Amino acid sequence: MTPQRPLRFYYAPESRARSVLALFEELDVQPELVVLNLKAGEQRQPAYTAINPMGKVPAITYDGVLVSEQAAIFMFLADLFPAAGLAPALDDPQRGAYLRWMVFYGSCFEPAITDRFMQHAAAPAMSSPYGDFDTTLNTLLTQLRAGPYLLGDRLTAADLLWGPALQWITMFKLIPESPEVMAYVARIAARPAQQRAAAREAELAATQAG
Repeated sequence: MTPQRPLRFYYAPESRARSVLALFEELDVQPELVVLNLKAGEQRQPAYTAINPMGKVPAITYDGVLVSEQAAIFMFLADLFPAAGLAPALDDPQRGAYLRWMVFYGSCFEPAITDRFMQHAAAPAMSSPYGDFDTTLNTLLTQLRAGPYLLGDRLTAADLLWGPALQWITMFKLIPESPEVMAYVARIAARPAQQRAAAREAELAATQAG
């Protein structure tokens, strides 16, 4: 599918932009792809920081308007292309849970993982943006046990955000490889769109090797 308005995707191989590449495959949408070389520092050059001052990928522009931050991009695209059925509508009873899990990743789970990985001393729960690590992790595990997806039987863009993230996190042993996590990761990774994105990323990474 070709978007009706200009849609540009700023991407770099072997980065968190991989999940957005896969999301486009799931949506069957072909944006204009702009590939940055992170090792060469292209994300910090004025040509890109004029678009995204944070100098990070992923980012998209739609009709010239910037959307950055991974969860925001997922929510924006899933709503923009509703035919894919990846986002509950505004009046859907599951909309609240969908938004909760979209935001929980960046606001709670990733900060908790980063603090644990960096061996930061645990902040008092009242001062921490996520409370404490164990509660954060157990909240996720409880939801995954109810599965097969975060909203039960319904696959949404939230799963397409969490699946690749947990694949990376478990690969680096940042959380235990529990049965519910590994089954969830495998379930998302087995999707044809995810496999197409993995193959495409390998091709694009190869062009930057050396």
